[in-house]
Amino acid sequence: MERYCESLVFTLAFVRYLLVQRDYVASIFSFRAWWVITIAIVMALPIIIILGFVLQPFNENWQHLLDNLLLEYISNSLLLMLGVSVGVLSMGIITAWLTASCEFPGRVFLSWLLLLPLAIPAYIIAYTYTGLLDFSGPVQGQIRVWFGWGYGDYWFPEIRSLTGAICMLSLVLYPYVYMMTRAAFLEQSISVLEASRTLGDSPLRGFLSVAIPLARPAIITGLSLALMETLADYGTVQYFGISTFTTGIFRAWYGLDDSVTSAQLASLLLSFVVILILLERYSRREAKFHNLSNRQSGSQRFQLNGWKAIAASLACSLPVIFGFIIPAAQLLYWTIATADQSLNHSFLSLAFNSLMLALMAAFVAVCLALILGYAKRLLATPSVAGAVTVASMGYAIPGTVIAIGVMLPLAWLDNTLDQWSRSTFDVSTGLLLSGTLFALIFAYTVRFLSVSIQAVDAGLSKIKPSMDDAGRSLGLSPFGVLKKIHFPLMRGTVFTALLLVFVDVLKELPATLILRPFDFNTLAVRAYEMASDERLADAGAPALMIVVVGIVPVILLSRSIANTPIKSSTEKRVVLS
Repeated sequence: MERYCESLVFTLAFVRYLLVQRDYVASIFSFRAWWVITIAIVMALPIIIILGFVLQPFNENWQHLLDNLLLEYISNSLLLMLGVSVGVLSMGIITAWLTASCEFPGRVFLSWLLLLPLAIPAYIIAYTYTGLLDFSGPVQGQIRVWFGWGYGDYWFPEIRSLTGAICMLSLVLYPYVYMMTRAAFLEQSISVLEASRTLGDSPLRGFLSVAIPLARPAIITGLSLALMETLADYGTVQYFGISTFTTGIFRAWYGLDDSVTSAQLASLLLSFVVILILLERYSRREAKFHNLSNRQSGSQRFQLNGWKAIAASLACSLPVIFGFIIPAAQLLYWTIATADQSLNHSFLSLAFNSLMLALMAAFVAVCLALILGYAKRLLATPSVAGAVTVASMGYAIPGTVIAIGVMLPLAWLDNTLDQWSRSTFDVSTGLLLSGTLFALIFAYTVRFLSVSIQAVDAGLSKIKPSMDDAGRSLGLSPFGVLKKIHFPLMRGTVFTALLLVFVDVLKELPATLILRPFDFNTLAVRAYEMASDERLADAGAPALMIVVVGIVPVILLSRSIANTPIKSSTEKRVVLS
């Protein structure tokens, strides 16, 4: 707590200094191209460091991994990606088409309830279902009571398995496919769909042969996001005992105490991410997807009746029930049951640490996003656009990889400064960077800068360039235009970016585990530690806190989707009896 208060006081003092010296700050941030390129290089430094270790000679630890474990890491990661692909595509596409194109009981509420699983990190839903479905859990316990069975008398699916990890990840990642695909279905031209009907296609056949191919770019985008999150996951696979790249990186870092081997494993994982992005782009290199009419599909919904309406409501309800309601109810039960032990001063300290750390990281990320986004608008050169793209590529990189890439250069810099201080002043400087919150905030900024840049770009794109010209004609500097014109107009967008980064930082686990200062815990780390010690009930309170905070951006997202104009005044419905 004291360490955090000191950091907060320093941050507030620095902000006050910037306000006092605003003219000096304006002269620094004059949006020169070299400033943007410098920021991009700093943000890309962890990734460059990781890639540089590919050229390092392999040691005996790497040979041990190559002979015994590497094939298992690759096969498990590929199987995990394949299984999650099937899960998120089946749940995401079906629910997106039903809520966008059909009318059935509960459609309006289910269309935004289907986003709620985004608020639950994969490792938290893994803890809750393990507590429910494990041998000592209430489900198997009730089965033994009903039938009088004992251990070994019956078969029950093993939750701690590769199949269990696929189910857990699919339940919380399908909303990526759902929201992208639903938006694409809502924007599709009704003329194309009506043409397929005149050619004799049923609604189902039109969905398979017309709607899905037209929505393919959105589907692939959502799937790519889900698979990147799958590759980045550590808490779920580690808790279920599945050997993947992320668990291998942690074992090399902590178990073998070998930073070179862990960095080389991280570079191999990074290559998986790059290949995934390249395959997605290559797969649609010559495909063009255009709407040929302004008449959108939202003006027509297929009215489902009878068993079809029941089936549609059930298909859209099951992902919400299993992906949010059951886990949230279990976390609430654990929190109430352990309230006397868990809701204490230690919990308040954890909440304070997590919230303040997330707020500081979000503030830094949004400030950098404003600088980079406005520089790209102001300068509009290929070098600046490329630099902003490089700076925002961290979101596609797993937190484990970024953490290793941050720790290595900061540790080298700390050791170099310490040696110089010892030889010059006979004083040890200790860990000035790698052992402090600076390393964490830097890693979070690299990881989630893309989120804030995209939000800022969306806000800036809605402001006409003539506003810039008017401000400059009144004598404002570029920094003054951003401060007095753009920022007031896009205050809501900036707040949204701040909130999104805030929640992402709050949920981040692997980077926090590697980079956190000694004896410094967050809600995510505490939940992980309690679950690792098989104290699942004690993990309920910190996990529930993360989920409750994570609901806020989901609600904002659902409201923005709900405000999308999808109905016309002359709505038509086709009855499917």
